[in-house]
Amino acid sequence: MKYLLAVLLCCTLLTAQTKRKPPLDTSTLDRTVAPCDDFYHFANGSWLLNNPIPPEFSMWGSFNELNEKNAAVLKQILEESAADTRAVKGSNRRKLGDLYASGMDVDRIEKIGVTPLKEDMLRISRIENPAGIRKEIALQHTMGIRTLFRFSADQDEKESKSVIAQLAQGGLGLPDRDYYLAADERSQSIRNEYRAYMTTMFILAGDDTAAAEEQSEAVMEFETRLANASFTRVQRRDPDKNYNKMSVAELTSRTPGMDWEEYFRLVNAPQVTVVNAGQPPFLTEAALMIDSVDAADWRAYFRWKVLSAAAPALSAPFVAEHFRFTGTILTGAKEMQPRWKRVLASVNGAMGEALGEQFVLTTFSPKAKQKARIMVDNIIAAFSERIDSLPWMDAVTRAAAQEKLASFSVKIGYTDKWEDYGALVIDRSSYLQNIRRGNALAFAKDVATIGKPVDREKWGMTPQTVNAYYNANLNEIVFPAAILQPPFYDPAADDALNYGGIGAVIGHELTHGFDDQGSKYDAEGNLRSWWSEATRKQFDARVAQLEAQFNGYTVLDSLHVNGKLTSGENIADLGGLAIAYAALQKELDKQPNLYIIDDFTPGQRFFLAWARVWRRNYRDEALRLQVRTDPHSPAMFRTNGPLSNMQEFFDAFECESGMLYRTQEQRVVIW
Repeated sequence: MKYLLAVLLCCTLLTAQTKRKPPLDTSTLDRTVAPCDDFYHFANGSWLLNNPIPPEFSMWGSFNELNEKNAAVLKQILEESAADTRAVKGSNRRKLGDLYASGMDVDRIEKIGVTPLKEDMLRISRIENPAGIRKEIALQHTMGIRTLFRFSADQDEKESKSVIAQLAQGGLGLPDRDYYLAADERSQSIRNEYRAYMTTMFILAGDDTAAAEEQSEAVMEFETRLANASFTRVQRRDPDKNYNKMSVAELTSRTPGMDWEEYFRLVNAPQVTVVNAGQPPFLTEAALMIDSVDAADWRAYFRWKVLSAAAPALSAPFVAEHFRFTGTILTGAKEMQPRWKRVLASVNGAMGEALGEQFVLTTFSPKAKQKARIMVDNIIAAFSERIDSLPWMDAVTRAAAQEKLASFSVKIGYTDKWEDYGALVIDRSSYLQNIRRGNALAFAKDVATIGKPVDREKWGMTPQTVNAYYNANLNEIVFPAAILQPPFYDPAADDALNYGGIGAVIGHELTHGFDDQGSKYDAEGNLRSWWSEATRKQFDARVAQLEAQFNGYTVLDSLHVNGKLTSGENIADLGGLAIAYAALQKELDKQPNLYIIDDFTPGQRFFLAWARVWRRNYRDEALRLQVRTDPHSPAMFRTNGPLSNMQEFFDAFECESGMLYRTQEQRVVIW
């Protein structure tokens, strides 16, 4: 179970040619707004006004700015690789260059059109019975297509030293089950657009209009049935509810219609004896559909899964229609990203660590890694002191919490054991086949780990990703190289800015180990109850207060933040800020002469650093999508929400009243 810092996965590197900006750019402020009323707009108001969303984006903020700079660096690596005629055949450099070149070869992609899918469509057309259906499900999974359900390998939640087979709900084409089931006008409109999208894609694949419409309706009915059986996103946040370990025999008895031994053999899994069936009601319903749904409807569904997965790598009409729905309808983007960026995303997906290895050669020094580790150690020390001072935690639970904190593993920068792509075949003849082979290799590698020792050296993110995460089963916090740069971390900046940026990120990930989900995992990464009943009750009461606070935030019209869905991230933001601020005070104690920079005290600069990280303009469509599907609160509330509970913020800006001000009784203090 991993917890991510941000909704955007993006990154950058400042090149030597980039003009150096001051560590804190005060031109972004809107001084007409009182910081005690709306700190987000006080800190970012001028920036928000002067940085409209570019047409190819659905939102625009600090993460996007970083990503654009980083994309230019990665593009240069790929262009040089593609042009290197002396690159050794089979080397990562040769494969990166060939993969990029195949994606940029527009003439060839347009010439072959839908030809790469002919074999798939012919195979699917021959499916007539449950045996053929089961075989196609397995085949599509080996191709990296998430058809009907998801199959993977991961640590056993309650025996974290073991890797076991994992089954989970899936198979939907819309972003979430609620898009199929909600009765509001927006959801109904999206469902209509989804039908139109499928119809157009089927026509592009060679069907006449009547057949395309018939298949679209069949797929919609099929996926709606899956949606009805799916857990909500809030239900999926409950680790106990989603842990259902059982033998293959028991799984088979609960899922009539599915031959699991056959499936595991077809996907080349090692011997599987036990499985975690994440959402049993869904798996039961999905299996029942194998016999109860007509083979013609299954063929329509299979064709759609192949088409929708392949669309971004096909000819222009497919790409355009895919963007029209997934880009414009769902997120509000007005224009498609340039081709090189879309191909870059595919390379990151297929050979992310190979590209990352090139990225860090010149962008992340051992000195930067060492300095980051020092800050992590300082934040951990501050967290330990806060645990000792918590009034709501009893002695037994406190000792266990300290044991868990001391057991945290820390990864900084990049892996010491790069992914091996030796088995990956890449050439310049077919962009789609290159992507498929990358997906197939990733699936095969994942499945092969079932029954093997846990690989504690493996990273869940590439070094060029601006993000961070906490992994509960490994009890580790991970900070890729790309996040250790401005505005998160800047060697030229003062401590206040760095602790308000990367320091709060470090605190955020640490706190995930003790949020409403992470707190259910012990020091060894096992899902078990290690809190006393009285302490858990006190904790849950505080969490409920925070949920109620965020439930009260209105995003658009009558759309509210979902305090339950965003609970873990809100806890981590609140705890991370408090811990990082405490660590900053220890650093400032070493500097007895308090200093003011840009007319702001260290405490004020700390909170300004936090606010600028989350500045973001949204299109309405993207904001609605985030609220319905993402566990992170929108940027404004992610900034203002935790600050309204912090006396440290009120002291820094001398707030004794204001719209953000909350009384002692109203404030939520957890970690």
